[in-house]
Amino acid sequence: MSTFTPKLSVLDLAPILAGGSAGDAYRRTLDLARHAEKLGYHRFWLAEHHNMPGIASSAAPILIGHVASGTERIRVGSGGVMLPNHAPLVVAEQFGTLESLFPGRIDLGLGRASGTDMRTTQALRRTLGANGADFPELLSELRTYLDPALTSNHSGVRAVPAEGLHIPIWLLGSSDVSARLAGRLGLPFAFASHFAPDGLQSALKAYRSSFIPSSTLEKPYVMIGLTVMAADNADEARYLATSEAQQVLSLLRGRPGKLQPPVENMDAIWNAQEKALISKQLDFGMIGDQAAIRAKLPAIYEATQADEFILTSHIYDHRARLRSYEIVAETAKEIWP
Repeated sequence: MSTFTPKLSVLDLAPILAGGSAGDAYRRTLDLARHAEKLGYHRFWLAEHHNMPGIASSAAPILIGHVASGTERIRVGSGGVMLPNHAPLVVAEQFGTLESLFPGRIDLGLGRASGTDMRTTQALRRTLGANGADFPELLSELRTYLDPALTSNHSGVRAVPAEGLHIPIWLLGSSDVSARLAGRLGLPFAFASHFAPDGLQSALKAYRSSFIPSSTLEKPYVMIGLTVMAADNADEARYLATSEAQQVLSLLRGRPGKLQPPVENMDAIWNAQEKALISKQLDFGMIGDQAAIRAKLPAIYEATQADEFILTSHIYDHRARLRSYEIVAETAKEIWP
């Protein structure tokens, strides 16, 4: 096994619990970020989603500021901001403001999807034609606001206070499209294997084979997403994971809702086809006790050679969620002392 130690990070969507509110979700998010910081997690990212009753992270930059102001060292960023939903100038100004407030702690992860359904996409973008095809141009425009030297034909519009600041840009993806773009630009790449595990290996290959060293990176840097439900015994972990299973099921059925309490028997809720689809997605992650995490985490590393794992853990009970991240951190230190 390699002596390299991959970093561990957290991806949070500020889940809204059944019977709870967005305000409750934000308080739990900050508490989780503080917990992750104490445990030694490297970064804490928040994802932009819209028109989803169970996700409170629609205004990711505001929530990033909330988390950064309540923590001290952990990097905080977007996992990600869906760039086609926004004017690049606005994104530059928002993250320039965040970096000015919290120097050296802000990441800008960018996605090319909308993070929502088509009707909400139209409400966000005011057009039905936006499909992410213009993402490379939007990215180029955004990068020139941060560093005007990247173009000789600058419009004269300046992003204050972003101009000249070092704000790491990441490209996010669930296919090889953004992987190739990240490689050509020499940017770090994060793959959404927590919900699209089938495309992981092809995207990693595309990224690494197309990588061109840049002033940002000398060699490829990959982060992959993992769904994690860790508990002190395997039965409890499987029980806790039924909340995530119900959440994915509601999306499959086109009826997204708040995060539900765990149940004893998912077979009473889903059909055989739904079970197969959701189980395949969750099986790539880690559901189990410390022994299961100890076995699977290094296996995933050996299969992917990822530089970093970003973990998402949609567990209904907040204390159990904190414990899940604690178990993974403790286990990782045993694997990579």
